[in-house]
Formats: sequence, structure tokens, C-alpha cells
Amino acid sequence: MKRVIITTVLIFICFLLQCTVFHSLAFGGIVPNLLIVLTASFGFMRGEKTGLLIGFFCGLLADIFFGDSIGFYSLLYMYIGYMNGKFCTIFYPQDIKLPIALILASDSFYGIICYVILFLLRSRFDIGYYFMHIILPEIVYTIVVTIFLYPLILWINTGLERSELRSGKKFV
Repeated sequence: MKRVIITTVLIFICFLLQCTVFHSLAFGGIVPNLLIVLTASFGFMRGEKTGLLIGFFCGLLADIFFGDSIGFYSLLYMYIGYMNGKFCTIFYPQDIKLPIALILASDSFYGIICYVILFLLRSRFDIGYYFMHIILPEIVYTIVVTIFLYPLILWINTGLERSELRSGKKFV
């Protein structure tokens, strides 16, 4: 129960930071995607199911506030969380290279799918411009923010795991 409450609060904090603080710190209209950082991080730290669930709720927030219809961002974030959950078996908390690489791949996947679904299907074919002016700057900005946000998410997850271990030993 403690994990659910803390994760819910973390989702709302990341969403609020992305929409308020980082929106005012935008470079050329580009904002880092904190919800992808959160979804991918919990995906490879906790596994496929957790990544899928956190991805759903992060995507649902994005759908409600930014989407034209409910479900597109939810499905996209769910895929991101699930695919990052596949790397749970090779996740080591001391190594930051894997999380950075997975978040980079997740943000790239997000940008390309958004381009294909939202722009390409409406006959806007200038992928070079979209990649250079939207996808690539967002990836760089997200990775820079990840360097500072990921250790905090790891610390929170480690604390929750320790708490769950202690409470589990009471019953054994």
C-alpha cells in the first residue's frame, strides 16, 4: 500500500514538474519528458507489470491533459514501460549506463511514434525537420534531466524495497 501511494505521488509530481516548472524552463519550446523517465525507470527496476501499470497511468494523465482522444498516450507509455521491464533481469543499481541508454531509446521511440501517428498520417512528410527540431532536442534535454532525476527515483525505489523487506520479516 505504501508503494502505491508513493508511486502515485511521484507520478503526479513528475507530471506537475513537466507541465509547470520545466515548461517555463523550455528551450525553444522543448520540455523534457519526465513521465518517460519515470515509466522507464520503474519498468527496468521493478519489471514488466509495474512498468506497464505506471506507463498506463502516466499516459492517462497525458491523454487527459494533452491528447485529442483517450488512449493514444496510455498505450504508448504502456509499451514503453513493458519493454523496459524486459531489462529487469540485467538491471544493476550501480550502473547508470543501462538506464540512460534505455531512457534514450524510450524517448526516441516516443518521438518517432508520435511523428508517425500524429504527423505522417496527415501528410506532413518533413521528418528531417521534425527530428532535428523536436525529437533530438527533447532527447538531449530528457537525458540531462535524467542524470539528476534517476538517482532520486532509484533512492526512492531502494527505500521502498528495504521497507517491504523489513515488514516481510515481521511475519516470518
